Amino acid sequence: MTTIAFIGLGNMGIGMATNLAKADYDVRAFDLSEAAIANAVKAGCKAAKDVKDAVSEADVVVTMLPAGKHVRTVYTSEEGVFSYAKKGTLFIDSSTIDVPTARDIIAKAEAKGFAMIDAPVSGGVGGAAAGSLTFMCGGEKSAYDQAKPILDHMGKNVFHAGEAGNGQVAKVCNNMLLGIHMIGTCEAFNLAEKLGLDAQTFYDISSTASGQNWSMTSYCPAPGPVPSAPSNKDYAPGFAAGMMLKDLRLAQEAASTARVATPLGAQSEALYALMEAAGKDDLDFSGVMKLIKGSL
Repeated sequence: MTTIAFIGLGNMGIGMATNLAKADYDVRAFDLSEAAIANAVKAGCKAAKDVKDAVSEADVVVTMLPAGKHVRTVYTSEEGVFSYAKKGTLFIDSSTIDVPTARDIIAKAEAKGFAMIDAPVSGGVGGAAAGSLTFMCGGEKSAYDQAKPILDHMGKNVFHAGEAGNGQVAKVCNNMLLGIHMIGTCEAFNLAEKLGLDAQTFYDISSTASGQNWSMTSYCPAPGPVPSAPSNKDYAPGFAAGMMLKDLRLAQEAASTARVATPLGAQSEALYALMEAAGKDDLDFSGVMKLIKGSL
């Protein structure tokens, strides 16, 4: 049986680890939160007391962490993954982090003789629980080929984006586009309402016309047209505005480094930052509709 160390059991990580346990992998779960570890054990994982306990006998290490600084610490610190992993261990980092850090950690892993990919995800908490995530992977093709059978148990769509860090590139570019689409969709529905066109009628027309997009048809920010959308649950988060803001900030950092103009991405970051400033970044990212309507 393949042994997998899973480090980082937050809202996304717990669902991912659970699906690996359901696939009959021996999953050794670790998190700084004892409650998170307890939840993982209930889901079929085994508790690890620290990083060493999790990774020392693991064939694969999967990490799902909040930011680049956490990834760097978990992998490269004196008590980190590199210190305790056995020869031949495969590393999969599914955190969404800055591109330079992802590339640097993978380079350090390869220098030590390990295979590693960055594999950030799209699909939210629901996708993590359902095993329907999209994985965007960067790194050597041989490492990707080793990782794919494992990723297939956590996601429906698994892509190799090219060199190390390209998974992060795909993720931040995708989410920048998603943020732009969501804000534009909110503006269109708000304008339609103010001009006397109800949300359902506008949806029926625009969802079959040139304005159609995922933010409209799958995640409509106007209450009514898409029953499963967070807009019909008072914007309870599937993907929180704070997480969207994190990704937009990463996109702007990358754009600055590459000296690429992304004015709509910058404006989207500014609008989601207003949600953060108002203390409403715990709403779903479609809750930017409240900001646009002046009801935040």
